[in-house]
Amino acid sequence: MKVKKGFELQEVCGEFIIVPAGIENVDFSKIISLNETAADIWKSVAEMNEFSIDDMVSILMEQYEVDEQTAREDCSKIAELWKEMGLTE
Repeated sequence: MKVKKGFELQEVCGEFIIVPAGIENVDFSKIISLNETAADIWKSVAEMNEFSIDDMVSILMEQYEVDEQTAREDCSKIAELWKEMGLTE
């Protein structure tokens, strides 16, 4: 999968949000808030041409003390949410 073009992560008042890039695309009903962990994963995968759940798991395990099973479950949920929201393809 990959991050769709036109979305960017921004930090606003200590909150991480994903917004459509470009002022003509701003639809405030589509701003997505991420916690710090999800934002860290987003930053890493947004730099990749394509990524997998395994890539997300590796990123999560490198940055946080988490076992592989928990990381895989959490990353699978995040990936599914991002897909449902139209952020990835």
